[in-house]
Amino acid sequence: MTAPQISFPETLRWAAGPEAALFAEAERLTRAFANRRFDRCSIVNGKSGRCPEDCKWCAQSAHHATVCDVHGLISPEECLRHARANEAAGIARFSIVNSGRRPTLTELDGVCALVRLLRRETRLEVCASLGLLDEPELRRLAEAGVSRYHCNLESSPAFFPTLCSTHTQAQKIATLRAARRVGMTICSGGIIGMGETERDRIALAFALRNLDVASIPINILAPIPGTPLAKIPLLPERDILRAVALFRLVHPAAALRFAGGRKRLAPQTLDAALRLGINAAIEGDLLTTLGNTVAQDEAHILAAGYTL
Repeated sequence: MTAPQISFPETLRWAAGPEAALFAEAERLTRAFANRRFDRCSIVNGKSGRCPEDCKWCAQSAHHATVCDVHGLISPEECLRHARANEAAGIARFSIVNSGRRPTLTELDGVCALVRLLRRETRLEVCASLGLLDEPELRRLAEAGVSRYHCNLESSPAFFPTLCSTHTQAQKIATLRAARRVGMTICSGGIIGMGETERDRIALAFALRNLDVASIPINILAPIPGTPLAKIPLLPERDILRAVALFRLVHPAAALRFAGGRKRLAPQTLDAALRLGINAAIEGDLLTTLGNTVAQDEAHILAAGYTL
């Protein structure tokens, strides 16, 4: 059965209608079209801090007075240690995530060497998130063994310019399209709770559908001291569930991947999110915010009827 494609106006009508009906439709689509094998991945902070970009949510930006780890490219030994620990926990996909607009030539050489090491020493699929790369750079990563490239759109096309002035969403889209041209799959999502409206969240979902993104991380803003969004109110848990449901309406078959910020959710909210559409997650510690442990997530995942 082919997954249905809803229009933007139809999605707005679901959002404006009874919440119980929205949630029921999201549950129906999740059961009918979403993969019931829960998709887990993990990440390692390959290079941290001193980022020249001014993204308002990010602790690693050099524009903000924050406290975060600052280090160059992770050593091969440390990267392999993290990878093996995740593989032992049953994680199948592992991503190297670097701060910065793009790596230098030396850093790209180093990441490619790390990827070859991971592919040689583990059975993990390897992903990368290194910023705004061009096609030749992405081809080098693909040839080293990277199978998926990650670059979040972050928010709607209309709201993104209020969050970052040093690069554009169009540059992110160009990177994702180049990654697909060299044979990688792509992973892209965003952060909810940065002051955007529900209409913005729906617009982000459609921007991702236009790119045919199959892996969609949904981060919940964890306001970080020293960033411009430090004092923004936490997004209510009901709004988080509505966002998951609306993303499932727009993406009936995608992997909707809970990522950063979910640790604060009440257990019943996490269970509801799994029913409404979450069928993937990034495990472990998430760069500058604390993630969930594998064991904590597994109990909820299995209780929701997914397999691992």
